[in-house]
Amino acid sequence: MSTKSYYPISEIGKDKVGFSKTRSIIEAAFYGNNVVKVNTLKEAYELAKNSPGTIVTDMPVYRGEEFGLEKDAKVLLFNDGAITGRYATARRIAGEPGVDCEALDKVAMDAIYESRWKTMYHAEVFVGLDPEFMVKAHLLIPEGEENVMYNWMLNFQYMSDEYVKMYRDSRPVGDGKEADIYIFSDPQWNGSDRPNVSLDCLSDPQKKTLCYFNTETNCACILGMRYFGEHKKGTLTMAWAIANRNGYASCHGGQKEYTLADGSKYVASVYGLSGSGKSTLTHAKHGGKYEIKVLHDDAFIINTDTCSSIALEPTYFDKTADYPTGCADNKYLLTAQNCSATLDEEGKIQLVTEDIRNGNGRAIKSKLWSPNRVDKIEAPVNAIFWIMKDPTIPPVVKLKGASLASVMGATLATKRSSAERLAPGADPNKLVVVPYANPFRTYPLAHDYDKFKKLVEEKNVDCYIVNTGDFMGKKVKPSDTLGILEAIVEGKADFHKWGPFSDIEILDWEGFVPDMNDPEYVTQLKARMNDRVNEIKEFAVAKEGYDKLPDDALAAIQKVVDELK
Repeated sequence: MSTKSYYPISEIGKDKVGFSKTRSIIEAAFYGNNVVKVNTLKEAYELAKNSPGTIVTDMPVYRGEEFGLEKDAKVLLFNDGAITGRYATARRIAGEPGVDCEALDKVAMDAIYESRWKTMYHAEVFVGLDPEFMVKAHLLIPEGEENVMYNWMLNFQYMSDEYVKMYRDSRPVGDGKEADIYIFSDPQWNGSDRPNVSLDCLSDPQKKTLCYFNTETNCACILGMRYFGEHKKGTLTMAWAIANRNGYASCHGGQKEYTLADGSKYVASVYGLSGSGKSTLTHAKHGGKYEIKVLHDDAFIINTDTCSSIALEPTYFDKTADYPTGCADNKYLLTAQNCSATLDEEGKIQLVTEDIRNGNGRAIKSKLWSPNRVDKIEAPVNAIFWIMKDPTIPPVVKLKGASLASVMGATLATKRSSAERLAPGADPNKLVVVPYANPFRTYPLAHDYDKFKKLVEEKNVDCYIVNTGDFMGKKVKPSDTLGILEAIVEGKADFHKWGPFSDIEILDWEGFVPDMNDPEYVTQLKARMNDRVNEIKEFAVAKEGYDKLPDDALAAIQKVVDELK
């Protein structure tokens, strides 16, 4: 089995695998006499369909019987209320400086105690879709939250006969030292200080929400969070941490394999936050020029020894803003969240998308949406593309040198999207740095830095920055980015030295050639690169140096700034 679910008596006890304090608090709740096990998607569908507030649309689930549903299953819509995005502020990660695990454990203990008055549902899924890497995850969530549970089982791999057999045949992750993932969630939680319990350990200023991760022991406690995305990303957070410990680069992005006319393969990985264009680039068909296989557009891992890649999820949790009612892509919807509904001319209930009701309307699409989907790409990755929204960077540049390639990923700059719920007073338009486009890291940043540096330095993976935003006020269109990708994939991209930089090359793209003789542009470019220097310096001191990068990281980006002088 890939992760440990069952223990011989001799392996149960203090200081043994799977028996930390936090995990013991959380796992015990799964065996309460108020817990109902949900074994199949059909059961989960019926519970969600009959949950108060669920809107059962008249949109059929396309070929639903192929992934565990009845033939007449319908797309279910559920709306969360005023909160329609993630809330990073609530995250507390064991092992980070200033995180009081003893106090947080007491909050979790008290929340679990209060859950005894509720019927709780226990669901299981697999995360990771190949025998090389599969882990089992458990979710415990109260009655009334059936839609979150159903979406969770759809988003990850439910326990079909095929995958249960695959899991049985898969190799143990970490030589048997990795236990199953256990997640306790109570979206209805409304905590308060009680004897021996203080909420001062929460990072949410309003003390109403908590995402508490102890990823070293594969457990989490999610309190007061209704939004399904918290549960999806929370589960991925745990799986990415397991992958990181076991020699994989954890990736929040997309990957695809091109087969060229001569039969050669080209594997491209793109990294960016929601709204950056990573899904568009991942799923682009390029007018049928190439045979394309898609791994995933959001979550995968790369084996840093073999450079093969594995998807973590079968389905797609996608924005609905760009998919109007009646759009052909909506044929593949399984569920929808935070959208509206109306009656069509036949009196049937249809989804109303395009973010009319609120920002960040979402849906889960089936694996069938991408007919060229695969769960693993055996061919080694050829290139990494950091997607930035930095107005001083041209539509594409190529990075030479492993340190610069990795540190540019560590200082990936972008804009916030509507998928994120911000703390009060935060500026939604501010350009921010999110290392490797992954805000879900629960381990020191140097781990990612070293893994991506290894891919470039030892495995000869190329590295690029693509700007999908504006370049000095001019919008970079998707057609520009796709054209650039095609030129690179086909080996036709003529990169050459860019200005004074010894480690950055540029491809001249019509309409976007930077004027290095324009002092205003050079000043802005230097300022933005210097921002990255400051970010690296800040990593070294913030959180007591928890995310400090090796010295070569700072030296590589400082060299870029110095060359602009």
